[in-house]
Amino acid sequence: MSDPLPDGVPDGSDPAALAQWLFDRARAGDTARVAAYVDAGAPVDMANENGDTMLMLAAYRGHAETVRALVERGADPGRANDRGQTPLAGAVFKGEAEVVQVLLEAGADPDAGTPSARETARMFGTGELLG
Repeated sequence: MSDPLPDGVPDGSDPAALAQWLFDRARAGDTARVAAYVDAGAPVDMANENGDTMLMLAAYRGHAETVRALVERGADPGRANDRGQTPLAGAVFKGEAEVVQVLLEAGADPDAGTPSARETARMFGTGELLG
């Protein structure tokens, strides 16, 4: 593994370490850093070993600003992970209304995925999240 730069940023010589760092930044809602790395060429839809993209991780954790920044940079709001879960279904499951709104505005399909966001909302009685 490469030696990190100040603030724990990997120096880039180990792409896997840099990718993991970016996934962690998305999970933490570090919008500025995630956006800067995507703007510098990091693949906006790269996925981890579970098929989770930065968008999925940010959506599940309720980071609407990070979700917005990623979809503005071309992240696919409907991309499912390896289990068939979509960012929208994850946000519905977690009750993240602002994230749900951002994803719907970006074109996320409430009927995509397994279970879909609509099915998730029915299961948890949160249909109001989908409008």
